[in-house]
Amino acid sequence: MLAPLAVSGAAIAAEPPAQAQEYDLLIRGGRVIDPANGRDGILDVAVRDGRIARVAVAIDPARARAVVDASGLVVAPGLVDIHTHVFFGTTDGTYLHNSYEALPPDSFAPRSCTTTVVDAGSSGWRDIALFKAQTIAHSKTRVLAFLNIVGGGMRGGHAEQDLLDMDAARTAAAARAHGDEVVGVKVAHYAGPAWDPVLRAVEAARASGGRVMVDFGRHVPELSLRELLLTHLRPGDIFTHVYADIPGRTTVVDEGGRVRPYVLEAARRGVVFDLGHGGGSFVFDQAVPAIAQGLLPDAISTDMHLKSLNGAMGDMVNVVSKMLNLGMSLPDLIHRSTAAPAAIIGRPELGTLGEGAAADIAVLRLETGRFGFVDTRGARIDGDRRLECAMTVRDGRVLWDRDGLNARRYVPR
Repeated sequence: MLAPLAVSGAAIAAEPPAQAQEYDLLIRGGRVIDPANGRDGILDVAVRDGRIARVAVAIDPARARAVVDASGLVVAPGLVDIHTHVFFGTTDGTYLHNSYEALPPDSFAPRSCTTTVVDAGSSGWRDIALFKAQTIAHSKTRVLAFLNIVGGGMRGGHAEQDLLDMDAARTAAAARAHGDEVVGVKVAHYAGPAWDPVLRAVEAARASGGRVMVDFGRHVPELSLRELLLTHLRPGDIFTHVYADIPGRTTVVDEGGRVRPYVLEAARRGVVFDLGHGGGSFVFDQAVPAIAQGLLPDAISTDMHLKSLNGAMGDMVNVVSKMLNLGMSLPDLIHRSTAAPAAIIGRPELGTLGEGAAADIAVLRLETGRFGFVDTRGARIDGDRRLECAMTVRDGRVLWDRDGLNARRYVPR
């Protein structure tokens, strides 16, 4: 065999006979954390034709066209973020709908090791086709969606208070028609005293086979959190912004620092609690005692938009790092960022490194040092570990490679 060619952080073997190169990419020697398949150990991951071909110890590098040395790194399924706002456009004054406040998914997802994002209600039945044509079709990142129960989507202000534009039948029909992308129905930002948006969203989700995500709060008068969790939401439906403390919504942790018993009851009956960090929906006063008492987020998510990107949230790996420094284990966090959210949205084929699955791969560097993590009220905790995204692969294609793990080393002439 010819000698391997040295590569920055990697080694690419010189080409053996063509018939021996059965893999397009081989990621060698990393700590593979793949909760969907019960893996946590030093393994190699081989990719062929955009799919995971093999995960095993010491796969022969001569059988791959490109070889990445992942020694000392964590190799996991591509992260799955079930709460984002990516209906980017150029319309003023429409909040997160076809607007400047939303973000193109490829501008943030690959560099945070995220291969799948779910837009949380930016579009409704009236404009899901536009969202698909404008964003989904042009993104290298996989984009799925919750449809807003408001037909006109998340335009902000009075548009999101219009009960006349909350049509369960039309929402369900649009969800069925766009079933490859739509995973459920979203309730967001309604501030009135009625349960109608939740009831109609559940009706639409039931008719289309999806689940409901509810952004709850700011109701005048305040609606009952107990009733939402124990009466209206079904097992599998999603309560987002679990660690928020916002006006018009009862917190999950009471004034005495205890998780409310009915919140724990809802968790036991299968209501999903989503982190949904966002620009104003994550405070340590809620997260720290809740986690200590066992109310963990079923899904780690960002609530990504322009304000949260440039605020305390940052990105997906920063949110995972924050939870790591609040005492959650790395394997558990990988689970709640990959296989768990994939199952929650009804896409268990994602969030896995199982053979035959789409080759969505996150290569992460776990750094140690002195780091600060901030909540949405400006409080800071100090931590000693932080994840950084080194490389992102989606469907076998490298979308992000910060350190040139898959590049040739420059040799001066």
